[in-house]
Amino acid sequence: MDRKLGTSRRNLLRMCSAGLWAAPAPKSKVVIARDPMLRNSAGNLLKLLDRAVQSFFDRNSPVEAWRRLVRPGEVVGLKVNCLAGKGASTSVPLVEAICERLQQAGIPAKDIVIWDRLNADLESAGFRPTSARQRIRSMGNDELGYEDELETFGSAASLLSRTLTQLCHAVINLPVLKDHGIVGVTMALKNLFGAIHNPNKYHLNAGDPYVADVNMFPPIRRKVRLTICDAITAQYEGGPSYMPQWTWPYNGLIVARDPVALDYTGWQIIERQRAAKGMKSLKALGREPRYIATAADRAHRLGTNAPTQIDRVEAP
Repeated sequence: MDRKLGTSRRNLLRMCSAGLWAAPAPKSKVVIARDPMLRNSAGNLLKLLDRAVQSFFDRNSPVEAWRRLVRPGEVVGLKVNCLAGKGASTSVPLVEAICERLQQAGIPAKDIVIWDRLNADLESAGFRPTSARQRIRSMGNDELGYEDELETFGSAASLLSRTLTQLCHAVINLPVLKDHGIVGVTMALKNLFGAIHNPNKYHLNAGDPYVADVNMFPPIRRKVRLTICDAITAQYEGGPSYMPQWTWPYNGLIVARDPVALDYTGWQIIERQRAAKGMKSLKALGREPRYIATAADRAHRLGTNAPTQIDRVEAP
């Protein structure tokens, strides 16, 4: 036997046994699905959702894909973003399409909860408060309130929504692709500020490290299973309020398990639109979303913001 080959094999075995060699870490998958004809038919949105979710889970049918995410017997919370009212909030038809697929995957309507900060926010975005006739619940944190004990991590200390901690087994995060006038952008990570009692405290220093720290709270890390970012109408300036002069029809959805990879991807989309409109970058304006990098650091490990570690997939 070739002595060099034998030595090479022995060295490889020693490295493996010593933990010095490992397969490359899997990349974080981010799926982008777009449809230029999206606004021409209500049915197009359901088809777009199916393309995005099937591509993410690599399944041939939408029901198979959703069954990879949720199980019968679980209460599934849909964490929408409704602060801006109609125009820059999570789309009601998108949420209705998700509810349809969840029920087909075995989650009864009574086990689906549309959820955000306040009932008034939900109503302003077009979500109706729960009535006796409705089986799908819609509620703000003002209904069940907040836990009595603080969750803490790093610079953050907050009471968590009981909707999150006591009602929901799993959460699907449904932010909007948009600019934020203080922290740069607001998508997957920032949307979980709607789960705490004191988000107003955590906008200093463009949200860094507060956004990342809040996402380290165990119930958030444990229960949020997927983010579907509503990029149907995106906003590149003036957020989080609705400013129609700075919106554009991106006509898409962005899907990921990794909230950091999703936020990095969405941030770059917003920066490209800003550049196309002759606007300064968020860094030049002093509101670069540095919390995205913080969420990826060794103290947090919530995901990756390294472009080489993000598998960006365009849904067929």
